[in-house]
Amino acid sequence: MSSEVIDPLAPVVASAVGVRRVPVPDRGDRVAVRWYLRFNLSYRDVEELLLERGVEVDHVSVYRWVQRFTPLLADAARFCRHSPGDRWFVDETYVKVNGVWRYVYRAVDQYGQVIDVLVSARRDAGAARRFFRRARSTLKATPGEIVTDAGAVYPGVLDELIPSAWHHVELYANNPIEADHSRLKHRLRPMRGLRTDKTAQVIIAGHAFMQNLRRGHYELAIDTPPTTRFSIRR
Repeated sequence: MSSEVIDPLAPVVASAVGVRRVPVPDRGDRVAVRWYLRFNLSYRDVEELLLERGVEVDHVSVYRWVQRFTPLLADAARFCRHSPGDRWFVDETYVKVNGVWRYVYRAVDQYGQVIDVLVSARRDAGAARRFFRRARSTLKATPGEIVTDAGAVYPGVLDELIPSAWHHVELYANNPIEADHSRLKHRLRPMRGLRTDKTAQVIIAGHAFMQNLRRGHYELAIDTPPTTRFSIRR
């Protein structure tokens, strides 16, 4: 008896991996990774859903798949990603990692694309500097306008790294990124906690990748008929 497995990550492999030549998960692995990143599921929830489909796997294996393959899939699709907008909204939010609060630097552009994320133990000029350098290096782009809150570290860091950008700090101007934080918090809520900074970075970056993928910020599988881009039969 055949069954249909919906696999929106298949275009990532089809369009990007052939160019990047990186190791990728098979269909079952990446379906598990997508479920975990996309939906409010625990590793045990994914284990149960796979078992219902005849795939017996331990929840620890699901964890390992997420940690191993999420960065590979995001990197494979990097060259199919849309260029970011020239207006970046930047802010920090908080998550608990092994019972300790961590800062998460995040940015979105005016089209809702998540620019980048960075988990940091500190909220200071060094962390802000690392975030902007990472974002610009990943996307090979420089914004014309950056919107932040009135944090004291931002003017100096932006004057140093992106002096050409207009720094906007008016009240409520940063609402788009603050609203976007809620999507991340909604996903993290059912988890039983993030154990290390490294695993937190992978999961939070993976959530951003999945959000961008769902919003159409990647040009994937353009040579594949639309009727077969997201469907795989077995």
